[in-house]
Amino acid sequence: MIRAVERVRARLGRAAAALDQAGVPYAVAGGNAVAAWVARVDEAAVRNTPDLHILLRRADLTAARRALEAVGFVYRRVSRLGQPGGLDLFLDGPNASAREAVHVVFAGEKVGAESPTPSPDVTESESAGPFRMVTLTGLVRMKLAAFRDKDRTHLRDLIEVGLVDATWLGELEPVLRERLQLILDTPEG
Repeated sequence: MIRAVERVRARLGRAAAALDQAGVPYAVAGGNAVAAWVARVDEAAVRNTPDLHILLRRADLTAARRALEAVGFVYRRVSRLGQPGGLDLFLDGPNASAREAVHVVFAGEKVGAESPTPSPDVTESESAGPFRMVTLTGLVRMKLAAFRDKDRTHLRDLIEVGLVDATWLGELEPVLRERLQLILDTPEG
């Protein structure tokens, strides 16, 4: 188990360093961004996640691909079950699975047709030490827009450590406000 966590962190560090060196704007999103935010408040509350999501502008995909391929990642575009289009990812080597990859989320675009709001821009980010991560506001909006079971769990993690509470409701679009209220009303899921 410890080795799996270390491999995700190494993958994150390698990807972030390559993008930084190439001058490609990005922000870590998803579960690893949640973990970084939670760790700022309570390291013992951090939930490890194998998923590695990086927010990129679509216009920067070619530059990101050059940078990431230079450090051993392998670009793939794969179809998503039941979704038009596909998923862009960078496998951690030629024999890696999609679980061992950097998944791309495009800035300013909806993740899926059912998503009520687009992802934030990469400018909605800040330093998290060795990498950039999406701001807490951008992350919460992304998690509320996706609203899958794991997104709801991540939101509960942020609520549990006091990063998100009912004061957020007034700052959200109606559909996101309703979703956050549902989680606040059902803290155990």
